[in-house]
Amino acid sequence: MVQSEMRLSRPDQLVLSYNRAMMCFVLFHPQPEHIVMVGLGGGSLAKFCYRYLPHSRITVLELDPEVIALREQFAIPPDNARFRVIQADAASHMASLAGSADVLLVDGFDASGLPPELGSASFYADCHNALRPGGVLVANIFSYDPHYQAMRQRLRQTFEQRVCAFHGIAGNNCILFAVRGGGRSPALAMQQKVARTGGLALPLLNRLLAHWIVLKLRWNVAN
Repeated sequence: MVQSEMRLSRPDQLVLSYNRAMMCFVLFHPQPEHIVMVGLGGGSLAKFCYRYLPHSRITVLELDPEVIALREQFAIPPDNARFRVIQADAASHMASLAGSADVLLVDGFDASGLPPELGSASFYADCHNALRPGGVLVANIFSYDPHYQAMRQRLRQTFEQRVCAFHGIAGNNCILFAVRGGGRSPALAMQQKVARTGGLALPLLNRLLAHWIVLKLRWNVAN
């Protein structure tokens, strides 16, 4: 199974559909100040956000030092004032990030799939606390994971039912968007809309929406 892919000619572009689907977080939070990512992998999301969300600070949590050691081969930028990779177990480190993130991307797969710790009630509670009011959690979960329904229910309980998904946006990768409350916000309004409709009318249109978002971000930076 391919979990990460990079074009050598354009290393900061998104190749896989689930990466583009996760970028739909900009519909909920267009200009996040701080993005926290769980899982580095080949760095696709990290590189894209670093280039095309130039006003965002990015923190990546990666458990495996051997993955981090390959960062130069995958053209992942060096640590600087806007970008850093931390070698840490997100399941235990998340509690230290209370109230610091606008967007939280959970994509921490290993060879066996999503570790149980990254779908637990305690982890989701720490994620909720790590977000600022109106912040959004984006969770990538395989739809055929035997614990999928349980994880979705935990998310709904933790985020007080403020969870939604775009129908068919990334095949077997189910991308869930959960919004932290705390007053009215554009993110909460978007969550309520998507929860009612499942996004656009057809799965194909949702996939095209993800393409459009990526192209729009690239266009904004180019111009």
